[in-house]
Amino acid sequence: MTSEREQAVAVGADVDWDEAAATFDDEPDHGLRAPEVRAAWAARLRSWLPERPADVLDLGCGTGSLSLLAAEQGHRVTGVDRSPAMVGRARAKLAGRDAVVLHGDATAPPVGERRYGVVLARHVLWALPDPPRVLRHWQALLRPEGLLLLVEGVWGTLSPVGIPAARLTALLEPVARDVRTEWLSDDPLLWGRTVDDERYAVLATV
Repeated sequence: MTSEREQAVAVGADVDWDEAAATFDDEPDHGLRAPEVRAAWAARLRSWLPERPADVLDLGCGTGSLSLLAAEQGHRVTGVDRSPAMVGRARAKLAGRDAVVLHGDATAPPVGERRYGVVLARHVLWALPDPPRVLRHWQALLRPEGLLLLVEGVWGTLSPVGIPAARLTALLEPVARDVRTEWLSDDPLLWGRTVDDERYAVLATV
């Protein structure tokens, strides 16, 4: 079941993210404060990310919870978020790690000519204008054989928001190959509760 807070946060355009930053980590899958939730996300990331240390670009990184897990697994992480308050919390969370957090827009991250082994975005793409254009830009941020890792879903029952897996995989056809979908709805440890909506990860090699 989707919580009221999740449904509110899901309506991304209506959220003041600077104001939301103070309580953002209260949601189990945002803050990863519960050991079992944190362990579940760490295991998924380990299965998705390259075995060797990679340069990971975490777009819309929020307070940096996934960035921290990736850094703990030996990856070099660049996080980007448009909310200064989120950036501040992410920087504090990642202090002392091989990581940097930048203030910027996920649609055009301020990384210059740098290219990455992995572009990661969780619950970001669905809320952005013109997803096909965004995906083309994200593809250009990757090195050859790079990995586009998108965690998305459809939330809510009365007024669902999000992007269905079938639509996302269709959008990826022009920019990627070896597109694989991994369903996440059936793992309550990831969300701190049982959920009954569509949640998934798409892994695409470009």
